[in-house]
Amino acid sequence: MKRFMALLSIISLLTVVLAGCGSTAATTASNSNEKTVKVGIIQIVEHPALDAARKGFLETLAANGYTEGKNLTVDYKNAQGDQSSLNTIAQQFASEKPNLVLAIATPSAQAIAAASSTIPILITAVTDPVAAKLVNSNEKPGTNITGTTDMNPLKQQFELLKKLVPQAKKIGVIYNAGEVNSQVQVKMAKDVAAAMGLQIVEATIASTADVQQATESLVGKVDVVYVPTDNMVVSAAPTVLQVTNKAKIPVISGESSVVDKGALGTIGINYENLGKQTGEMALKVLKGAKPQDMAIESQKDFDTVINKTSAALLGITIPDDLKNAKFVETK
Repeated sequence: MKRFMALLSIISLLTVVLAGCGSTAATTASNSNEKTVKVGIIQIVEHPALDAARKGFLETLAANGYTEGKNLTVDYKNAQGDQSSLNTIAQQFASEKPNLVLAIATPSAQAIAAASSTIPILITAVTDPVAAKLVNSNEKPGTNITGTTDMNPLKQQFELLKKLVPQAKKIGVIYNAGEVNSQVQVKMAKDVAAAMGLQIVEATIASTADVQQATESLVGKVDVVYVPTDNMVVSAAPTVLQVTNKAKIPVISGESSVVDKGALGTIGINYENLGKQTGEMALKVLKGAKPQDMAIESQKDFDTVINKTSAALLGITIPDDLKNAKFVETK
C-alpha cells in the first residue's frame, strides 16, 4: 500500500509539472504568434519641430497598444541633412519592406516615394504634397502616400508681424532655394506681403554653411526677418538669431521651436500634435486602409507664441490683444 501511495504521489506531481509546461508552451506559442509591426522612420535632419513630430507619432502608436520590443519594431534613421544619405536610407527601407514608413519633411518624403511605390508611406511636416509631386491631390492622393501637411498660416503670421513691428516695411526671408516646401512658402509670402504693402527681400542658401552670410546680407536692408519652415534654416536658427540679435532685427518664425531659441514670435504649427494626427492615420493604415484613398490632413488650430526675452531686447511692447498668447523666455 505504501508503494502504491508513493506511486500515486509521483504521478500527481508529474501531472502538475506537465500541465505547467503545457501552459508555458501555450503562452510562448501565443506570444510568438502575436504580429510584430515594423515601422521605418526617415528624417532629413534633427531639429526640434521634426523631432516633436516623430515623438507625437510614436506616442499615438504606444497609446493604441503598439509597444516597442513587444509588438512594434521602429527603425529610425536620420540623414543629418545629407541628400546622399537620405537616398541610401530610402533604398534600404524599400528593400526591407516595413509595414509602413513615416517620412518627416519634404526631402525625406520625396526620397522614399522615389524608392518605393508599394510600401504605405505616412508623411508629416510636408508643406505642399502636390507641389512636391507626392500625391495627385490632397483630397484623393492616388498614390501609396498620405499624411499631414504643415502648411503655415502665413497671412496670420504676417498680421502678427505687423502687430509687433507696425513700422516694418521690408521683410527679409532666408530659405533654401532647392527645397520645394520653401519655394512654396516664399511665393505665398510674396503674395501676402504685397497685399499688406510689404516688400520681400530674399536671401537664399544651398547649405547650413551659408546661413550666416545670408543673414548678414540682410542687415541694413530689412526691418524684420521671416524664417519659414525651411529645414536647413531652422536647423541653423541659432546662427540666424546671433546675427539678428546683434543688429536688433526682430525675427518672425514659421514655427515655435525657433521662438524658443530667441525669435520674437509666431502663429504656427504644434508639431507634436501634428505627429499625433499622423499617428492616428497610421493606425488606420495598419488596420487595412489604403493611403491612396485617405485625404491629406492639416492642423486646424495654431499656437500663438511670443518670446518675452526677445521682446524686451528689442524694446517691443506686446499689444493687449496678444496677452493670451503662450509666452516663452530664451534660456
